[in-house]
Amino acid sequence: MFKPQQLGTVTIPDAELTTDKKNCKKIGPCGVGEKAIYLNSFYFDRRYYIPISSIERIFKRIAMSKGGFTGKGAFGTLSYLVVVYENGKEKQCNFKHEEDVDRLLAYIEERFPQIPLHSIEAERKLEEKRKWLEEKQRERILPEEIKKRLTKLERAENYLKKQSDYYMDLSLSAKKKRTYDRSNPAYKWVALAVVILGIGAFLYGIYSLLTHAGFGMYFLLFGLAAIFLFAGANVLPTSKNNKKYIENQLERSIQQMETYIQKYPDFPVPAYYAHPIVLKRMQDIMKEGRAETIPEALKFLKEDLKALNSNVVVEKEEYDEIVTIKPMFLVMDYK
Repeated sequence: MFKPQQLGTVTIPDAELTTDKKNCKKIGPCGVGEKAIYLNSFYFDRRYYIPISSIERIFKRIAMSKGGFTGKGAFGTLSYLVVVYENGKEKQCNFKHEEDVDRLLAYIEERFPQIPLHSIEAERKLEEKRKWLEEKQRERILPEEIKKRLTKLERAENYLKKQSDYYMDLSLSAKKKRTYDRSNPAYKWVALAVVILGIGAFLYGIYSLLTHAGFGMYFLLFGLAAIFLFAGANVLPTSKNNKKYIENQLERSIQQMETYIQKYPDFPVPAYYAHPIVLKRMQDIMKEGRAETIPEALKFLKEDLKALNSNVVVEKEEYDEIVTIKPMFLVMDYK
């Protein structure tokens, strides 16, 4: 095992570092240990380390392709984890899957709640929203009964945050189910055709190699084969990309959450909606005076989510929350 390189001025003794890296929770190309966070380089996973004591904040950054802004050309996003340490130094790590960034941040919140999880700008906007809600509360005196309900929701939210894997599994499995349900079955036939083209290009490449057709031809054919095979393989049904597996995964996530919240007396929402963001937004609804009871707050949250579509413009922080929880409601048909 390669010894990770130190970032910053604080070092961890080799023996402690080796043990910590070995036992760290691996999430995507990075890892979180008791002593340090381990970050990837372009080629190697967990190549660098920053001691937890040196970290000032960790947050997600999304880079959007030009097509995402102009509406012309290809649209795509890249997900990054940004670690700020030692008076503003930054280390940015690219992730293949955005959900891995979310999972890592949720784990950081669970294990190291003292570390801020937003950029300074996002934190400023959240603080403005918090002050606005406080102002709304001052304008209307909340009855003691509503305060008790808010406390109940807040405690339930904190309880969920103790097991980030559970609510992350629930959200991600709902997203996969929603994506699969909305995918056009015709795409699978297109993917099959692409894979067949890839196999054909690969076989013809071997034939060209045996008949000495020239290096350029080998390169072209094997390159096309790789492109076609990788493109088609992402769409074709596999052991982990089929209806039964995805539905079972969602069911397991709900059952896992059900088992967890059974230990909590009178949990305020069903297991299939048990996510900290759901409970936080329900609190906001009650603070705004739109609901007085917990069932009413859940009802208004459902109405809010139903009203949100691609034509509604929201800030990035709210967008992140919506795309996290809305699939959970969609796959349950808002029941």
